[in-house]
Amino acid sequence: MALQIVTAVTGAAWESALVGALDRADHGVTVVRRCVDAPDLLATAATGTAHAALLSADLRRLDGEAVARLAAAGVAVVGLADPGDERAAERLRALGVATVLPADASAEEVVRTLREAVAGRLPTGRDVADPRAALPAGDTAEPPGGERRPPRGRVVAVWGPTGAPGRTTVAVGLADEAARLGVPTLLVDADVYGGVVAQVLGLLDESPGLAGAARHAAAGTLDEAALDRLAWSVRPHLRVLTGLARADRWPELRPRAVAAVLEEARRVADLTVVDCAFNLEEDEELSFDTAAPRRNGATVTVLEEADEVLCVSGADPVALQRTIRALGQLRDVLPEVEPAVVVNQVRRGPVPGDPRREIAEALERFAGRPVRAFLPADRRATDAALASGRTLAEVAAASPLRAGLRSLAAALARVPEPEAGRRRGRRAG
Repeated sequence: MALQIVTAVTGAAWESALVGALDRADHGVTVVRRCVDAPDLLATAATGTAHAALLSADLRRLDGEAVARLAAAGVAVVGLADPGDERAAERLRALGVATVLPADASAEEVVRTLREAVAGRLPTGRDVADPRAALPAGDTAEPPGGERRPPRGRVVAVWGPTGAPGRTTVAVGLADEAARLGVPTLLVDADVYGGVVAQVLGLLDESPGLAGAARHAAAGTLDEAALDRLAWSVRPHLRVLTGLARADRWPELRPRAVAAVLEEARRVADLTVVDCAFNLEEDEELSFDTAAPRRNGATVTVLEEADEVLCVSGADPVALQRTIRALGQLRDVLPEVEPAVVVNQVRRGPVPGDPRREIAEALERFAGRPVRAFLPADRRATDAALASGRTLAEVAAASPLRAGLRSLAAALARVPEPEAGRRRGRRAG
């Protein structure tokens, strides 16, 4: 059977000659369509008539999402770049095209590469509506020559059930305390339902932030310099990628782009703290639509990519019930993720007896998870911080909540906690 391919190489002087050479009978290749832009290419791939696609970096509307959709449709992708144009080859690799050939390669070499790509294609078993289907199969964004630093930082996802367990308070506090310990830290607001990190820190929420970084990632132009320009520098060692100004802009945070942003974040910061949304559910009505974006795909991607996941729970019976159910849902969606539970707003009253002991026993019994840390309630300090758009360290340095966050931040960043902080933590306990 002839290998059916589509080409999407627009504006190149060598495109016609290449198509003519590929169409020779002895190559066993049939060019079923010459596409003019990415939507044309995706529409052709959706028909199932093509086994592979040849594309160039200058194809109109080409981005990482289009490459992921080609892979989900079962189409192997091979890139072509002008000889010596390393920038075009680098962009193709950044978009997820693993194999890039020079445009002056012989027709025999192109056909051989296409056949190898088709033979080595791994079926995903998922469509684009599944947020994990858009993740890159490996680190394809690394350009040749080793010019960029390898990823080395750690990513910590701060997640939790619906309600008000204080995910943002914990995320902001951890990032601030890690930065004050001298750890280069990046705080990312990835809440697609109502991110408020910018408001909590008194920053302009109309800045591009994470959405701008995701656009760069989709276009294959995200690097350390671009991420530096998009992140607010709040204080030494602390930068912030603000979230979506409006919840209806959630389609801008596609899973593959978010994964690429986190990969770049590992290069620019030793610790990246991500404030996540609560929801993990997958819409059954969308699961059969291969072109449908998933609102919760960004959250699932962050949890899957993170080195450590913190599940923030409240300390009252309603919040604990929500946490137990959320942990069960996380186990169903991402069984390989082992979250650490952080109980926030611990106080006497909502739970009879010793709240720490009762809460720890309940979570161990009904969720099978131990408690990593207890954070005491300090409403006066959190109100003062929110009213002034500053952090706990700035408005309530002696707060027991701040001491708990500092201890947890030191453990996550793997740096020693100052002796004064340990003494305050013991007094708070």
